[in-house]
Amino acid sequence: MAASPVLNASPLLQLLRSVCVLLLAASATVAGRHHSAPAASRNGQSTYLAPNCRAHTASLADFGGVGDGTTSNTAAFRSAVDHLSQYSGESGGGAMLYVPAGKWLTGPFNLTSHFTLFLHSDAVILGSQEISEWPIIDPLPSYGRGRDKIGGRYASLIGGSNLTDVVITGNNGTIDGQGALWWSKFHSNKLKYTRGYLIEVLWSDTVFISNLTLLNSPAWNIHPVYSSNIVVQGVTILAPTHSPNTDGINPDSCSHVRIEDCYIVSGDDCVAIKSGWDEYGIAYGMPSQHIVVRRLTCVSPTSAVIALGSEMSGGIRDVRAEDITAVNSESGVRIKTAVGRGAYVRDVFVRRMTLQTMKWVFWMTGNYKSHPDDKFDPSAVPVVEGISYQDVVATGVYKAAARLEGIQGAPFRGICLANVTAELDKSRKYPWTCTDVEGVSANVTPAPCEALQGAPHDGDGACPFPTDTLPIDQLTLQQCAYDVPSSPGGGGGN
Repeated sequence: MAASPVLNASPLLQLLRSVCVLLLAASATVAGRHHSAPAASRNGQSTYLAPNCRAHTASLADFGGVGDGTTSNTAAFRSAVDHLSQYSGESGGGAMLYVPAGKWLTGPFNLTSHFTLFLHSDAVILGSQEISEWPIIDPLPSYGRGRDKIGGRYASLIGGSNLTDVVITGNNGTIDGQGALWWSKFHSNKLKYTRGYLIEVLWSDTVFISNLTLLNSPAWNIHPVYSSNIVVQGVTILAPTHSPNTDGINPDSCSHVRIEDCYIVSGDDCVAIKSGWDEYGIAYGMPSQHIVVRRLTCVSPTSAVIALGSEMSGGIRDVRAEDITAVNSESGVRIKTAVGRGAYVRDVFVRRMTLQTMKWVFWMTGNYKSHPDDKFDPSAVPVVEGISYQDVVATGVYKAAARLEGIQGAPFRGICLANVTAELDKSRKYPWTCTDVEGVSANVTPAPCEALQGAPHDGDGACPFPTDTLPIDQLTLQQCAYDVPSSPGGGGGN
């Protein structure tokens, strides 16, 4: 498969080379951990792992698809999903759409329930360069407008709403948004609406995304919103580090989310947890909660490895992140909020982070400037509390160990730091910047600001990390087998 021209830029290749050392170091952590394996062969059939298998299989080629990289397959994708939706009822056995080897140019299309989209290892879904192929849809109710522009937004390349049991997987096939066109028009202010994403599911339950490579999204890559029971596993996401708003994985007003074994190079946050924007998010009132991020590797020179906010007006709580590796990124875990956001960010637990070449290790701000309009409520002051970081090693820190800026009159409380080493590239008179924050620490180098120098309540000097098992960690996967379909109407699966 030919590399995307956008990804041949030398700065990105340099970053990829520089991350190799950290990836080798991280492999010891990942070794022995269970995660979804790519498709394999069994008794002449191909197999893959998913929460549910499908009784019916069809190929995109059965619906007139042409994988030459220039023929539009928008109608073929839509026709295929429409045909296979007849099996979307619980008694229908579900269906799988197989995307063969080839380059399949398409505009946006929607999925259906009890459905698997499976990409061959040499299959590339290419986002159409004809903007007229991208429908305009309503803004999200918890945002009140598009993120880029007031008003509607372009549909996402692969989407769906009110779905149950959806799988997007493959043998490391590729979805390439061909985002350079969109980035150029965004920078030159030539778009009338907000850019679409690569994958967006709304008001859905049980969504499993695995073993794919996502390239060059117009904006965010994976955006589950108002949904629950989401797993993103074994996904590689690549975009030039100067590309605008190419966030990796953004769960938004979602519950029970598991993100693990992903590698992301991004022009924005690698993972950003959100829940609505100012008065619109407050009115919608749906938090993001019970979220696990494990074994994430991130490169993001201008943004965070994991961000909480800034759109968090439905609330964010119970976020657990562990075994995180990053190189050449702006900050480790960043909390972004502002007066007018309301709601809360609470009960955030982070442990075992290995960071190299960072601007800041920790960054929190209560003065993020972005608002959807001037109608936000200045009395809607967010609460930030119960934030724990432990077992963090950072080298090559070139700005400061931390920049922690709470809100005057509403300080960020309950911050806990334990077993943290930040190796600055040169001595700083003030390695920590702290305003309107309160907390405790143990075994932190360089010594934190005075507001964080109390001892942790735990007698062993550790910060809390939950010991219970979340329901999303109890999701079981089945080994599914299928025959590559060769005729219209589909083959069998099990």
